[in-house]
Amino acid sequence: MNPLHDLRLALVQTPLAWHDAEANRAHFETLLEQARGADLVILPEMFTTGFSMDSAALAEPEEGPTLAWMRRQAERLDAVVTGSLIVRVAEGDYRNRLLWVRPDGEATHYDKRHLFRMAGEHKHYRAGDRQVLLALKGWRVRPLICYDLRFPVWSRGAGDTDLLLYTANWPAARRGHWNRLLPARAIENLCYVAAVNRIGEDGKGYPYSGDSQVVDFQGEALLDAGSDAGVFQVSLSAAELGAYRKRFPADLDADAFQLSSRPEPVSTL
Repeated sequence: MNPLHDLRLALVQTPLAWHDAEANRAHFETLLEQARGADLVILPEMFTTGFSMDSAALAEPEEGPTLAWMRRQAERLDAVVTGSLIVRVAEGDYRNRLLWVRPDGEATHYDKRHLFRMAGEHKHYRAGDRQVLLALKGWRVRPLICYDLRFPVWSRGAGDTDLLLYTANWPAARRGHWNRLLPARAIENLCYVAAVNRIGEDGKGYPYSGDSQVVDFQGEALLDAGSDAGVFQVSLSAAELGAYRKRFPADLDADAFQLSSRPEPVSTL
């Protein structure tokens, strides 16, 4: 079934205060005034801290202050608010967790599956083991986090996904990969892709180029924030998505497969 309504997105691209959740929440609260009118507001990966391996010191409980803050923002904007942060599930069990918070306060989550070993993320966090498909105004939304973008099998959703959503802290050194992989995921899944990255430098001096964007089902850019800070809104057309899938149903010839791998247990440092 095709989505019933168009969907309006607000992408928030900004620098992040290093290891300062309170400052980041206050900063985003001011920015989110510009997101009014959107159905879905997308924040970067680890938006309260920056991309940090200091999980034990920075983790919040599952019902922590940032979840409470996201509930307040979703209610006042009458929109879903989503982004990832560091969450403690149990002693020694930390997750890079995307929260999806509705205006009525209901919250769902997705735990990052592919942990960025080049930064040691797999030593400080436990990987998620399930895909998530969420509904918003008739749209089927699959949320993913940063490094997940490199793994097309995990991102695969042709036939049951209308919008792939990536929230990220993707370094400027690999911006070329980011800008090539996002259209590829859209084309192969016959769906829209929305991706939010941060800008500025983190506490370790790594620069981030932003390049937050929305691409359509043919890989064409509908929005590209470049390196600018701000809140960027765009509408996705349900009619155009449905028409394209009707005249080019490549998903009917896709190979069938089952996911069988399980995340390896990790020890938290």
